[in-house]
Amino acid sequence: MKKQLKRSLMLCCAASAVMMPALAYAQGQGAAPTTPSQTRTEGEGAVTTTEIVVTATRDARSLVDVPMSVNVATGEQLEKLQLFDTKDVQQLAPGLELTNTSGRNNTTTLRGISFDPDSGVGPTVQTYVNEVPADAQTVFTALYDIGQIEILRGPQGLERGLPSPAGAITITTRRPVFDEITGYAQASATDDKGYNFQGGVSLPFSEKFAIRVAGLVDHNQINQVKNISNGDRSRSTTMSGRVTLGFKPSEAFTAYLTYQYLESDARQYAQVVGAGSTGAAGTSGPALGVDDYASVMEGPARFKNRSHQITFNGHWDMGPVSLDALAAYQYSKLDQQRDQDVANAIPGYTAVQHVETPFKVPTFELRLSTNDDGSLGGGVGAFYQKQTGTTRVAQRADNFFTAFAPASFGLFLPIGVDVIVPTDVETWSVNAFGHARVGSLKIEGGLRYTKINNTLVSDVIINSPGYPGLPLFGIPAIDPFTVTQNGIPAGLSNRNTDAFTGGVNLTYEVNDDLNIYAAYNRSFRAGTAGVSVPVGVSNDLIVTDDEKTDAFEIGAKGSVFDRKLNFAFAAFYQKIDGFISRFAGITYDCPNLPAEFGGGCGPVPPASPVGTPGDRVNDGGFDFNYNGDATIKGVELTLDAHPTTYWDFSVSTAYVKARYANDARLPCNDYNGDGTPDAEGTPAITGPGNVSFCNIDRLSDTPNFSLSANTELRLPMDGSFTPFVRGLINYRPGVYSQLKNYRYQSRTILNVYAGVRSDDGKWELTGFVKNLLNQKRITDISAGIAQTAAADDTAFVSGYRTISATAPREFGASLAFRW
Repeated sequence: MKKQLKRSLMLCCAASAVMMPALAYAQGQGAAPTTPSQTRTEGEGAVTTTEIVVTATRDARSLVDVPMSVNVATGEQLEKLQLFDTKDVQQLAPGLELTNTSGRNNTTTLRGISFDPDSGVGPTVQTYVNEVPADAQTVFTALYDIGQIEILRGPQGLERGLPSPAGAITITTRRPVFDEITGYAQASATDDKGYNFQGGVSLPFSEKFAIRVAGLVDHNQINQVKNISNGDRSRSTTMSGRVTLGFKPSEAFTAYLTYQYLESDARQYAQVVGAGSTGAAGTSGPALGVDDYASVMEGPARFKNRSHQITFNGHWDMGPVSLDALAAYQYSKLDQQRDQDVANAIPGYTAVQHVETPFKVPTFELRLSTNDDGSLGGGVGAFYQKQTGTTRVAQRADNFFTAFAPASFGLFLPIGVDVIVPTDVETWSVNAFGHARVGSLKIEGGLRYTKINNTLVSDVIINSPGYPGLPLFGIPAIDPFTVTQNGIPAGLSNRNTDAFTGGVNLTYEVNDDLNIYAAYNRSFRAGTAGVSVPVGVSNDLIVTDDEKTDAFEIGAKGSVFDRKLNFAFAAFYQKIDGFISRFAGITYDCPNLPAEFGGGCGPVPPASPVGTPGDRVNDGGFDFNYNGDATIKGVELTLDAHPTTYWDFSVSTAYVKARYANDARLPCNDYNGDGTPDAEGTPAITGPGNVSFCNIDRLSDTPNFSLSANTELRLPMDGSFTPFVRGLINYRPGVYSQLKNYRYQSRTILNVYAGVRSDDGKWELTGFVKNLLNQKRITDISAGIAQTAAADDTAFVSGYRTISATAPREFGASLAFRW
């Protein structure tokens, strides 16, 4: 079998929610925020600002008092900027990259640290909904009725239940209020047949009980790609509903119970660029460029997600201490049907892969903390989560005898592969934390102990009806066979890990307008064993070691000019021992099997001889996880200005160098043997191992520098409404990818908004243009021309590379009502 089982049990798109810059400026009136805010008026005729209160440290405090780099966005800001597609939110925060190449998985990069959900390890950026860990794929499929989103940059290992090396995203849905009816409704439409309807309303039945109901219907064309093979287009439809019950029997006790149902159906065809291919095997398609937004897939590409999610949040103020209780249950079923020959390397042939991934995740947490805001305080907590479910894969893995004939000639051995992967991951942790204050100096920190029990089991069943033989082509008869193997090598199925994480922070209040801080944080990710890895490869390609990281950060937050200019600055250094990354499509060589099995790696039938590795024959391509030491260092700066009552703007920049250590040897494709990654020409393996190894520089294909900025200008009018103009710009320079052997162009994405709203904020009409400059840039590309190998060392060559690209220019309009 030449392709790894795609495990999608913990999908991370993590970063679909880095929104407005730190110290965001709240305007207008909308649904009640989840966290409290304090309004400050700076004198007659001056700017009225709202202090942003966050829960990044699990207690409500002003953003300027939080000793870490944090980005914040309110739900109202998301609605105003028409951010319904998760691929667009990366425009709002420097250093954030979000790629979705298949419609199923989101690849998230923050501070140069990337993550592939198919790796089977924990995400580099954890996602939380109402403080409970949640599957990112489900969360960001439906982004609506949000109270507040916080992006915590840097390693997380103390405050929340699951550690992560790059950061965390916390999302709080809007909750009911107990004293008035509030709500909103918004309808948006675009010229590319996209529409989004969402809304929510809070109904207070008494001072002790209230309910909030919210819903979403969204349709869009995802990557804007048309399939020229069947005339279909990429498209996605999502429907979701949410009900939240609020209980407040006394001032000391508050609880919220939320249920959400989501159903999404996406058809996302892979975009390709290249000259195509014409030969004896057939024509793969015409010459295509990025401007064509075209796919040549002949088979399906459909992804469905049905998800139920329940969360409970309770807070009991017992005087000296408070008890917080969290509980959640998520049941999701992901269903994928996809033609594996995405670039149509074999015209007239489809190899459909069907993957069903149901999973159940109960979560519980208790946290006891002091209420005293004096010189000393602290608390303890306990966390537990268990994930179960069985992934089932059914796919074709036919073995072609030669590439010098069309698929219609039937010169291949039909092979069906079924993979069954039961999942059983149990995580529990305990933590203790505390703080002390001496004058203007505050120290806080703590320690968390985490234990993860992961039982890895997999059954792989390969069957074939055999082949009658074709002497004219020298193909012998092959008997029917069925082979069953353990998809995870013996002795590697139990991956039990424990670790200590945590950190310590120092904050010094220079004056009312300036805080400086220094922080140390430690985190980790547990290693894992690959599923259905080719038989005969070395253990370093099967099992990854645990990853550990230590980070140091210093920063300053404050304001000047009578608080009309706010700023946040952070400088950081991070060292990762054994960073776990995924290297896709790596050509491998391993023990040789008989000719009827293609001479390559795979399940070995009884009494079949196995040769030795080292013949340097290409036995297939696989996605391997691998460890490599790395360092990350950089600076981040945000300026948030409110020069007048009618104008405000924000600029946020980041400069980050995320690099592997100089001696890191990592899997690569090195066909010409020069020690540099390349994947053009005849596949070959260099060096003594099962795969080629190269010294690779960057942890991800992201540039060092990035910038985002936004502004709004309001025009004072005599009457009951106010015209406005908004702008949102995101810039990233070009960068060269070693692994892809490709230089990405720089890109500048500019969105412009114009409209009117009532002076009381009750309604707003907006017209907008996204990607005003109509830049069409490749954002992700395959390492080489897509091809499928045959048993006689020939290959079907598609002539295409698969890509993801920025969406073309889009016009739209939106109407919103708030009460």
